[in-house]
Amino acid sequence: MDVHQYCQERAAASGSSFYYSFVFLPPDTRRAITAFYALCRELDDVVDECHESQLALTKLDWWREEIMRFAAGAPEHPATRALLDTAQGRNAPAALLLEIVDGMAMDLDHLRYPDFKSLNLYCYRVAGVVGEVAAAIFGGPRSADDRAVRRYAHELGLAFQLTNIIRDVGEDARRGRIYLPQDELARFGAREADILDGVTTPAFQALMQFQFERAAACYERAFAALPASARHAQRPGLVMAAIYRTLLNEIRRAEFPVLRARVSLTPMRKLWLASKTWLFP
Repeated sequence: MDVHQYCQERAAASGSSFYYSFVFLPPDTRRAITAFYALCRELDDVVDECHESQLALTKLDWWREEIMRFAAGAPEHPATRALLDTAQGRNAPAALLLEIVDGMAMDLDHLRYPDFKSLNLYCYRVAGVVGEVAAAIFGGPRSADDRAVRRYAHELGLAFQLTNIIRDVGEDARRGRIYLPQDELARFGAREADILDGVTTPAFQALMQFQFERAAACYERAFAALPASARHAQRPGLVMAAIYRTLLNEIRRAEFPVLRARVSLTPMRKLWLASKTWLFP
């Protein structure tokens, strides 16, 4: 199979909201971001699908070696080969790609996070760095706005990850994981046992409202950081933001049913949001 076809099928099969931000891109940029997204999915699946931590660590070590092969111009995996085959993708810094691997490795030994500072490191690695690489792919040549665009990308990546954490509280709890900071559970009087048992309480609702407000503030900081001159190039990120921010609002509107149900948007609504944001960023 052609490496770009492999990445396209990998991205389409995921059903992720991110896929909707790629459909309007020029072919070269679409191939680059699809390859990068496929690479992230490969790394994510190591943790999600390997039930033995030692095997997962071994696979992540292989990926560290593969990233160094990518940096040297001789990768082996279809995703990294496809990334190298694109003008925007081949300059992805190996150091940032290795940060993503380190973030995935945190999932193997961090079932709880004591506070937001420690959770923020995880979010930076698995989302902020992803945002920075993606923004570089979308943005083309470097410019005087690079620092502001990186700040926007980090804030937006954090907003996406916090939205994921809110959406997936119940699903993560059924895997024995709680990404909500432990000190915040204590502050709101939310019991870990209730979360693990899927029991929604007033304390849990108050905790989730706090998480919602934090995520919403991240979106606002991201939008404020994005220079006007970069908005056109960064439309894919703004498409993702429109979809994810709408999802976050829907979860709140439904009063955070996340312990028992997974709130999602229909494909048609995602496509409508993507089209509207692409035309009027």
